[in-house]
Amino acid sequence: MRYEDDPTNHQYAHRVIASLNREQVDYLDKIGKDAQFSSGIKLSRNQILAAMVNAMKRLNLTGDGITKAEQFEQRIVDAMMNRYHNTGGR
Repeated sequence: MRYEDDPTNHQYAHRVIASLNREQVDYLDKIGKDAQFSSGIKLSRNQILAAMVNAMKRLNLTGDGITKAEQFEQRIVDAMMNRYHNTGGR
């Protein structure tokens, strides 16, 4: 798949440098490899991170009142669980 055809790439992409620990990088790589082995298409780390951001946008998350990354992580989990329970697990 060409970068221009990637659904996570919106009109103007900006480069973002992220510092992740080894466990986080390994997890991104595992997702990419799982996709490759199950569908034949490997997702790049960038595609996975962009999809995560898009999913959070769909949950209407904001940073209002957040003072620590752990708080935001919990807000993400709470929003996912609420959405899961409100849609009957779909």
